[in-house]
Amino acid sequence: MPPVPPPYDINLDLGELVVPEDVLQARILELGRQITEDYQGRPPLLVGVLKGAFVFMADLARAIDLPVEFDFMAVSSYGAATKTSGVVRIVKDLDLDLTDRHVLIVEDIVDSGLTLSYLRKNLLARNPASLEICALLVREGNAATEVDLRYVAFRIPPAFVVGYGLDVAERYRNLPFVCVYNEKVAGH
Repeated sequence: MPPVPPPYDINLDLGELVVPEDVLQARILELGRQITEDYQGRPPLLVGVLKGAFVFMADLARAIDLPVEFDFMAVSSYGAATKTSGVVRIVKDLDLDLTDRHVLIVEDIVDSGLTLSYLRKNLLARNPASLEICALLVREGNAATEVDLRYVAFRIPPAFVVGYGLDVAERYRNLPFVCVYNEKVAGH
């Protein structure tokens, strides 16, 4: 994998580049075109999973050539750690009613699949007309449960990554790319 580009290369916490900015943006445009085609005549309600999905969701929404609505949920299974606890809790629930809506969950990263599986069951109980999932990243090799993902931007190796909305202890969300986080260098 290539190194992180300047000026970020001076930060020793940041490891190899996993998804460069240009590749990320090109793939999001492709996903936007596909979603536009798939949702003709039934504009989606994008449900962003906070906080990590907000950057991806903003760019994805602009790439979808349909009227879209937004709502947000915050769920937690990590806290400040770099490994999931396996315990899912809703921190912020939706404001909108999902009944008869075409819902597209927008997620930053799918790791074990436990959080997304819980979220999917929870939202299906609210009677949407349809419910699909769009994930920016799927971390290979960690799936504890199978989750049906309609749209996936990238499948990545099983490393802890940051950037483009993904963080460690609220840091690095603003990076325009996705890279490995060096836990040992950072002392976490």
